[in-house]
Amino acid sequence: MFPNLAALLDRFVSLGAISAFCKPLAENDNSKQQIYLGSSFQVVQMFRFEQIQTCREGKIDNYKAKLNFYWIDAEGKEQAKGSQLILYPQYPEVRLSGFLKGCRRAPNEHLRPTPKEARKHNNNEDGRVLFFAVTQNGLTLAFLAPAGSILAIEFLKRRESGEFENSNIFTNLPLPSRNTKSLLLGKLNQIRQHGWHESVRLDKSGNRVPYKAKNGGGYTLEALLGIIPNGRSEPDFMGWEIKAHKTSRITLMTPEPDGGMYGEQGVEAFVRRFGHSTANGTLYFTGQHKVGIRNKKTSLTLSINGYDPEKNVITDVAGAIELLTDDGECVASWSFEALLLKWNRKHTQAAYVTYESRKEAQLTAYRFLSPALAGEGTDFSKFLQALADGAIVFDPGSKVMDPEGQKSTVKARSQFRITKKMLPRLYSKFEPFEF
Repeated sequence: MFPNLAALLDRFVSLGAISAFCKPLAENDNSKQQIYLGSSFQVVQMFRFEQIQTCREGKIDNYKAKLNFYWIDAEGKEQAKGSQLILYPQYPEVRLSGFLKGCRRAPNEHLRPTPKEARKHNNNEDGRVLFFAVTQNGLTLAFLAPAGSILAIEFLKRRESGEFENSNIFTNLPLPSRNTKSLLLGKLNQIRQHGWHESVRLDKSGNRVPYKAKNGGGYTLEALLGIIPNGRSEPDFMGWEIKAHKTSRITLMTPEPDGGMYGEQGVEAFVRRFGHSTANGTLYFTGQHKVGIRNKKTSLTLSINGYDPEKNVITDVAGAIELLTDDGECVASWSFEALLLKWNRKHTQAAYVTYESRKEAQLTAYRFLSPALAGEGTDFSKFLQALADGAIVFDPGSKVMDPEGQKSTVKARSQFRITKKMLPRLYSKFEPFEF
């Protein structure tokens, strides 16, 4: 048992935590009824998970997201391998399940169901507090303070005094030396004070190398922050997604379709069918696509299947964003399952940084401007709602070069974009920060 909250938070930090939060439990939070985590998918992005699976086998369709979940104490940690988040989009509702099985360190005696005749709190808070922390490498750490324990009493008194900040159903807890926003702003301040930076990127070993292409602003900022480019759906810097931009139109994410003709045959076959030729012979698939509006250049219409925009709820867990021909053929689609994973893992916290560019001897140089725009707290329904309203557009830039030659080359770029002024609608909290 930890003697106080400070000792627990120190233990979380020693295990690599970059964020911590907790939930006072109610009588119906137990191993049988699962642990209720709220009525918003926003809570999902508090955790890290490996994948999301669509489940249509039970009475209620849902998504399941497996967690790398560990119970900790002062001596060590042990994985509860069955742990997962269950997302019920119809309600909506999120629950934690499978958190005890096969784990000796798990607090089994404090998470058993309370018999009906022994209930005292009418399924309200009963004094137990479940603490969570998330590490940079994606582990979820957990510790349960029993009702009446010194740790639980300390936290509840400090919460009552208004000391902590709430985030949905959770209470956020400050980690010692782990204010990630302050650390990020400190790094950005150093970068801004240096002035102009030649265009670079990091190679796979973390070495800075010159970068000559025109899109060097984002790569240069990532390199200055020590971020090695990769295709993983992980935040860039201590839980923060970093978005460098020069214009008011910002790319949110670039997921490739996983269904339709595109998903089955690939980008080249798709561009050859729907792309347009330019003077140099290159085939391009471009043009802004808004939901419900036919694009004159491509003759395709963007649609959302399995989502009710009026209620802002997912109605079909197997739904998708689709590109449709005039006769209703789905030629490209992005499943909710894949997008939900990418959106919630990448956009939990996002910093949007403006840059300027100038030409130097052989390379472009960039400087980065204050303030940064920081978005915190999002969920996939906010993305779908903005897409349905036309605030987010599908704005591709895929191409096939030398399509008639024997060695044609292909570039895939399926991007969803938004204007800067529309960014606040994607987050619960959005504000500028000087650095």
